[in-house]
Amino acid sequence: MNLTVTALALGAAACLGFALVLSQIGLRHISPLRGACISVPSSALAYVALAPLLLDMSAFSLKGASIFVFCGCLFPATVTLLTFEANRHVGPAITGAFGNLTPLFAALLAVVLLGEVPAIGVLAGMAVILIGVLLIMGAPRTIPQRAFGWAVGLLLLGAFIRGLVQPLVKAGLADWPNPFAASLIAYVMSAGVILSAALMREGREALRPPAAGLPWFVPVGLLNGLSVLLIYVALEQGSVAVVASLVACYPLAALVLSRALLGASGLTRRVVVGVIITVVGVAVLLRG
Repeated sequence: MNLTVTALALGAAACLGFALVLSQIGLRHISPLRGACISVPSSALAYVALAPLLLDMSAFSLKGASIFVFCGCLFPATVTLLTFEANRHVGPAITGAFGNLTPLFAALLAVVLLGEVPAIGVLAGMAVILIGVLLIMGAPRTIPQRAFGWAVGLLLLGAFIRGLVQPLVKAGLADWPNPFAASLIAYVMSAGVILSAALMREGREALRPPAAGLPWFVPVGLLNGLSVLLIYVALEQGSVAVVASLVACYPLAALVLSRALLGASGLTRRVVVGVIITVVGVAVLLRG
C-alpha cells in the first residue's frame, strides 16, 4: 500500500476526530447553524489567504472546476450542518461511528462512477462495519428514541453525501490534478451555502458570530479544512475505497479524545465495542 496515501488519510482522520470533539464542546454554547457559520467560513478564509502562494492555474480545466463547484455545494456545507446537529444529540463517538458508513457508499458509488470494483475482502469489511453500526444503534441510551432516530437519519445522509463526493472529486482531479484548488473551491462554495442558509433563517444576526463559539469553531473549521485537503491529495494518488476506508478510522480518534476531554458522557460498553468493530471492519476492508 502507498505509505504516502496511508499517512495522508490517517492524518485527515485525526483532524476529523479532533474536530468532532471540539464541536461537541462548542455546541454547548451555540446552535449547529451558528457553529457552521463560524467553522466553514474560517476554513474558506484560510484557503483564500493561502491561494496566492499555493494555487496553480496552469493546468486549469473547466470540467474539473465544475465538478469541484458542484461538490462544494454539498460538502462540507451540508455535511457540516448534518454532523453538528447529530453531534449535539448523540455525541462525537456515535457520530463518528456512523461516519464509518462513508466507505460503503464511496465504494459502491465508485463502481458506478469510476468503475472501481471492490474485491471480496472489501465486501467482507463492509459487512463488519455494518455489524458495528447495528451494535451502536441497539445500545442503551439516555436520549429519547425519536431524537436518536432523527440523529441517525442525519448521519446516514451525511455519510451518503461524503461517499458521493469522494469519487466525484477523484473524477475532477483526473481533469484538473490540483487538490488545493478542489479544497479552495469546495470551501468557498460551502461558505456561500452556509451563510445564505443562515441569512434566510435568522437574518443579518446570523453574520454576527457569538463570542462564546469562536474559541471552538474556528479551530474546528481549520481542522476540517486541513482534513479535506489531505483527503483530496490522497484521492489524487490512491483509490476511493482505500482512502475512504482509512479516513473512516476517525471515530477511534474521536472516542479517545472524547474520553480524555468529555469523560464517559454518552458512552456505554456496547457503543465502545461498536466503534471498535467498525474500525476493525475498515481494517478488513483495507486488507481486501
